[in-house]
Amino acid sequence: MAASSHEHLHAATLKNLSTAMHGEAYAHAKYLLYAEAARKSGHAELADVFTRAAKTERTEHFAEEAALAGLAGSNAENLRDAIAGESYEAKTMYPSFAEEAAKAGDAKAAKLFREIAADEAHHRDAFQAELKKIDSHR
Repeated sequence: MAASSHEHLHAATLKNLSTAMHGEAYAHAKYLLYAEAARKSGHAELADVFTRAAKTERTEHFAEEAALAGLAGSNAENLRDAIAGESYEAKTMYPSFAEEAAKAGDAKAAKLFREIAADEAHHRDAFQAELKKIDSHR
C-alpha cells in the first residue's frame, strides 16, 4: 500500500482489506465482461444488471476499502508502487507463468503470458519516465 494513512489499522485488518480489494477489483472486471457477453447475445437488460453491479464493486466497495487502507499516496509514492508491481509482473510473474505453461504444453497461454510481460514492461517504463519528471522538479 502506497500511503501511510493506514497506520492506525491492525495488520490483519490491512491484509483483509487487501484481499477484499482484490476480490472487488476482480468482480468489477468480471462483471464488465459478463455485461459485454450479455449485450452480444441480445440480453441488454442482463447486461445493465452486470454493469450496475460492476460499478458498485468499483466505485463503492473498492474505493471505500482503498480509502480506509490508504492505498493511494502522493504521485511519487503511487508511481514507485506501480513500478514495483509492473517490474515484478514483467520480470518474474509472467515469465514464470509462460515457462510453466510451455512445459505443460499450453502454447497459447505461454504466448499470452509472454505478450503480457512485454506490456507490463512498457507500463513500468512509462511510470519510470513519469517518476523521473517528478523527481527532476524537486
